[in-house]
Amino acid sequence: MSTTTTVTFVTPKAPAPPGQPDISYAPDYDKWQARAARRLKEGNLPTAVPEGFPAQLKGDLVWEGENVADTYDWTYVLNDEQLNEIEQAVTYFKGLGLSLGHLTVETFPLPNLHTELRRLSAELHNGHGFFVIRGLRVDDHSREENVIIYAGISAHIAAQRGRQDHKYNGQTADVVLSHIKDLTWSQNNGSIGSPAYTTDKQVFHTDSGDIVSLFALETSAAGGASKLASTWRVYNEIAATRPDLIHTLSQSWDMEVFEKADKQYVERPLLYHFPATDSSPERVALQYGRRYFVGFGALPRRSNIPPISEAQAEALDTIHFLAATFYVYGCGTLKMLGQPLKLGGTVGHNFTKALHQRDRYFLLNRLFVVLEIRGDKVDRVCVIYVYTKMLEKLHIHRYVEKETSRQVGNSDPVPKAKDAETHY
Repeated sequence: MSTTTTVTFVTPKAPAPPGQPDISYAPDYDKWQARAARRLKEGNLPTAVPEGFPAQLKGDLVWEGENVADTYDWTYVLNDEQLNEIEQAVTYFKGLGLSLGHLTVETFPLPNLHTELRRLSAELHNGHGFFVIRGLRVDDHSREENVIIYAGISAHIAAQRGRQDHKYNGQTADVVLSHIKDLTWSQNNGSIGSPAYTTDKQVFHTDSGDIVSLFALETSAAGGASKLASTWRVYNEIAATRPDLIHTLSQSWDMEVFEKADKQYVERPLLYHFPATDSSPERVALQYGRRYFVGFGALPRRSNIPPISEAQAEALDTIHFLAATFYVYGCGTLKMLGQPLKLGGTVGHNFTKALHQRDRYFLLNRLFVVLEIRGDKVDRVCVIYVYTKMLEKLHIHRYVEKETSRQVGNSDPVPKAKDAETHY
């Protein structure tokens, strides 16, 4: 898998603040290699991982795209009986007259499918960290009904919903659903501060939720393939070849918060180590979005935030290019090991243990386009679940029709400096 392909970005490059290393949102392989060679030549770098950190991680969460399909089938195809059970659950929930925020295991009953969804949930937390469910009948339903299906199925996988945003139409709200589509046709490119709302490539990143899912209701004309990479496999490679970067990643970083606040950034590591306990094995977790350190489009890194260091710039590129070496296609019609991965399902992956990228895509139409997908018009539903932390929470991540309770909202979010807290 090539890591040196040149990608053209439609969105204008965000200007760099004073003192920032030569790095932007678009990763540059040659600059990464030159920076790495320069820093190695300078020397005085740690030769072992930080005390307490593992030299190597083992288990199902360590996988490579080249061979993971040999031992793990991550696609679960719903059968007619299960789809009919979902239809019955939709009818039952609508009969209750409740708002979407009340969707739970009890109000969206799936007596037979529930066991399978709990098995998939265990795969997120303790297995490979991602899966796909295919076959939802998206064209048979209204947008509201598709939201009911999406949130209802998700309730059986992870019952507690995480927050996408804290405002809706300028008012305080716990937004758990957001609609991702290309907005550049209706907005000047200079007003958009996240690649999620453009057709641009989203480079490898993790989202801020514990489990992140994506429900695709339409496909692009071309491109938009979703790629996943094992965080633990990337960790092992860095620990073996550049342990100094494990130090860098586990130290404090100045992360922009894109909020109007007295302090425009928070200090925290990107890499966390969780020692083994009586109930949990040893784990590491990575959580970061590249644009929080280099900016994107209309949201450049502010000049009053300390610039990142050369070591941090190298670490950002190292994560991306190693993930680009070990990835697997999570959702799309591109072929992996000769087998097409079609749309029409749910993909789940663990973001402390899986990095995610979306390729640049081109529109089939400009009315309704959802991120993460590529495929034909017949088989086109894809939901991606990603486990991102140690807690069992669900970020219902990529779709909303309208606000029906305080827990649902944000129909067409455009991240700007005042409201871009959780968008990558």
